[in-house]
Amino acid sequence: MSNHLKGQTSPYLLQHAENPVEWYPWCEEAFERAKREDKPVFLSIGYSTCHWCHVMARESFENPEIADILNRHYISVKVDKEERPDIDSIYMAVCQAFTGSGGWPTSIFMTAEQKPFFAGTYFPPTSRWGSVGLKELLLAINDKWKYDRGSLLKAADKIISAVGSVGGAAVQGDESLIQRAMETYRQSFDEKYGGFGEPPKFPMPHNLLFLLQEYDRHGNEKALKMAEKTLRQMYLGGLFDHIGYGFCRYSTDRFFLVPHFEKMLYDNALLIMAYCRAFEITKKPFYKSVAEKTAAYILNEMTSPDGGFYSAQDADSDGAEGKYYVFDSREIEKVLGKETGAGFCKYYGITQQGNFQGKSIPNLLNTHEPDDRFDMLLPDIYQYRKGRARLHTDDKILTSWNSLAIAAFCSLYRISRNGQYLHAAEAANDFIQNNLCHGDTLFVSFRNGKSSVKGFLDDYASYIFALIALYKVTLDRGFLCRAGQMADKAAADFFDYEGGGFYLYGRENEQLIIRPQEYYDGAIPSGNSLMAYNLTQLKYLIPDDTRDSILRRQMDRMSGEASSYPAGYAMFLCALSYYLDPPATVTVVRGEDYCGDLPFVVSPDSIVRIIDTPSEEYRLLNGKTTFYVCEGHACHPPVNKEQFYAARQL
Repeated sequence: MSNHLKGQTSPYLLQHAENPVEWYPWCEEAFERAKREDKPVFLSIGYSTCHWCHVMARESFENPEIADILNRHYISVKVDKEERPDIDSIYMAVCQAFTGSGGWPTSIFMTAEQKPFFAGTYFPPTSRWGSVGLKELLLAINDKWKYDRGSLLKAADKIISAVGSVGGAAVQGDESLIQRAMETYRQSFDEKYGGFGEPPKFPMPHNLLFLLQEYDRHGNEKALKMAEKTLRQMYLGGLFDHIGYGFCRYSTDRFFLVPHFEKMLYDNALLIMAYCRAFEITKKPFYKSVAEKTAAYILNEMTSPDGGFYSAQDADSDGAEGKYYVFDSREIEKVLGKETGAGFCKYYGITQQGNFQGKSIPNLLNTHEPDDRFDMLLPDIYQYRKGRARLHTDDKILTSWNSLAIAAFCSLYRISRNGQYLHAAEAANDFIQNNLCHGDTLFVSFRNGKSSVKGFLDDYASYIFALIALYKVTLDRGFLCRAGQMADKAAADFFDYEGGGFYLYGRENEQLIIRPQEYYDGAIPSGNSLMAYNLTQLKYLIPDDTRDSILRRQMDRMSGEASSYPAGYAMFLCALSYYLDPPATVTVVRGEDYCGDLPFVVSPDSIVRIIDTPSEEYRLLNGKTTFYVCEGHACHPPVNKEQFYAARQL
């Protein structure tokens, strides 16, 4: 049998197209039917590589008895959170308000007018271990809907008022926000194993980028120590896939040994940036190597033939979490031979007793010296693993996550000068332009020849971020002009000209029960944080009075939001640092001796402007390419290439 999800493009929705539940996608038809039949709506939000989404589907949504209850008493709606972050944002806030926490699958009970009156995450099929079962809950809410609906509607009005309340007031940002964030990181830092706070430990690479920036700009040794310890430990543990490369979602333990095994494009993209930045600062080859391995994973397993990047890979294989990634020593010895296999197992911590459900997650936590001899054995184990179990890849291509990957490949191109990385970045940009963009309007996702709904703030903010990154490694002003154009579009569609800040969804998107503004950096920097960063960069690259006015209001609003917990706004703090203390500006008057290696010479944070025609303000010195450098609130005398490069010890 099939339901209303057949024909959708989302892999998550298609996973449920054969359920006995009569699922609808989010659409007017579903809510009109709920109103016509006087039924509540059951909304289930998740994504295709979500472990607990799979569990709830197997236990409940494939269960004929539970499906019958849903079909008789409810209208059921499925949403892919990655395609509809607007819906996910609103109802995740609802879930957190009801339960004090959130997660996926998100389970929402609401009216035909989309007003929620009860929420939770995963429910077992029947009550057990103190948790209410979905079957009992569905029947209880149905009774309440029939005989005491007023209390449900009252709860709906109350929760909408709570989640729709306005955030903090705007304040003028200052260095104290950065200092307070640093103190929070110091207090929560795990000195022994790296990372911050208690398990589960998430990579949070934008926090690491902030710490690295604090060292680079202000010499904060503690910031560098925290970042380096965390970057090294994350790689050595099982969080990193030592066989096929790439990072998993998060660590379930303090040591970064046992991960939640799903891999997300955005984590790997942001981590490439963090490892590249660490290499630029320390010049330690280790960081470059990890960045290149992570890029190899994306290029090998997450890249479409047309150049776009896929979204994620599942934690589950054949219904078991982590099955694809773990080994026992006998398997390795069978593939490599007894003696070589034993050495491989010792190096990667693969033991008979195992470290995860009787099997072993390859890791280097107890390996004291790197040994390149084992690298040549990895392809054999990799191919064996691929043939042993199936791994689901969510092959939809998301504008926002692809944009982060573009910026990551630009970072890697900068430190390596390897043209394949620039090619990957430009190919992904071409994919966005050809498939996810119409004029200055972006779309969220693309799959099977179809794009989905019009883009949200994160799509525009991330794409502007990518365009600025492309400009910085190519100095192609076409990317810069496009970034300015998209920034103006984002301001027109998303900016709140009354209170400041950007809304999550724009004037051209579907209008929902509330219009949220998201400021806090979660697994990915928020759209508001990225816009603060983008506008700060554009202020110096292509000054514009209107954008500068929006930037001032954005920084004040973000400062107000961040004031209660600055450490949760790392990407904004990166922007604030440059806003308060402008980066070095290099203006280049191009002469006949100009060559294209400038992006490899200047700091990634420097603002570089190219002038083709000399003027009274910017003249050629000695008839050659001339560099005008301003930094530290002072401008230096103009110099030619030889002196400019010599000053940077190149």
